[in-house]
Parts: sequence; structure tokens; C-alpha cells
Amino acid sequence: MNSDEAAAPKPVTDDDGMTWWYRWLCKIVGVLGGVSCAISGVWMCVTVNPLNIAAGVWMVLNAFVLFLCEVPFCCQFIEFANAVAARADKFKPWQKAFFYCGMALFPIFLSFSITTLFGNAIAFATGVLYGLASLGKKGDAVSYARLNHQKLGDEEKLTGTTDGSI
Repeated sequence: MNSDEAAAPKPVTDDDGMTWWYRWLCKIVGVLGGVSCAISGVWMCVTVNPLNIAAGVWMVLNAFVLFLCEVPFCCQFIEFANAVAARADKFKPWQKAFFYCGMALFPIFLSFSITTLFGNAIAFATGVLYGLASLGKKGDAVSYARLNHQKLGDEEKLTGTTDGSI
């Protein structure tokens, strides 16, 4: 290893542990959730019940936020879109999960109907995917067996038995 390799800066990577395909899956589901929220939200606004109208407006707002955070190139006509998307990319996956799931649940509490359930289901699924990403990768069997063996050894030391009897 020469001094040029040691002095070269390492590329900055994301610490969230998401693979490229899972990140794209989350973005695609976010776009589909935005589309379903927008269509269902407009459909909910075609009524005289004020709670349905409020839920429909909130669903359209959810669609706008999903598009703004997940695919800012769809909102090129908005000056602050790239700044909002850059800030949203800095959030940890669990923060995005709470935000997206909370946004999807609010219209359901306002007006419980099939339209709000199906319209917000994919947006809620986006939050669930980000929540699963925050759990991290699955461990391998060898490290799990080693951990389990160490745990059994610690329990034997605490109880003072080595033959498994109580």
C-alpha cells in the first residue's frame, strides 16, 4: 500500500444499511402510494360531508409530500423541492417510517371508509418498508449459534449447574 492509497479519501456511504434495490423498492412504493392517495383523495372530495372533504384534502397533501420526499424530479416546478428532498434523505429509516405511517393513518381517523383504507394502504406500506429497513439486516446462523451458546454458558454460571438440571 503506497502513500497515495492511504491519503485518498474514502467515499461517503449511507449508514442506514439499506441496499440499492431496497432503497429503490421504497421509492417505487412511495410513488405508488402517492398516486393512490391522490386519486382516492380527489374522489373523497366529491361529497358534501365535511369530514370526507377534510380527509380527501389530507390525502392529496399526503400524495404531494410523498412525491416531494421520494421523487423530487416530479416536482421540478417547485423551487424548494430539492432542498426538502435532500433533508428527507438525511432522515433515518425509522423516522421516515413514523412520518409516513402517521400521515397515512390520519385520514382514516377522520373518515373511516373503504376509499380511505385502500387509498392510504400503499402509503402506509411505504412506512412499513422503511420501518423494516430500520431493523437492519438479518444475522447469519453461525453468529446466532455462538450467541446462544454463550447465553447458555452464562445461565449455567449463574445457577451453578453444568449438567442442565435445576
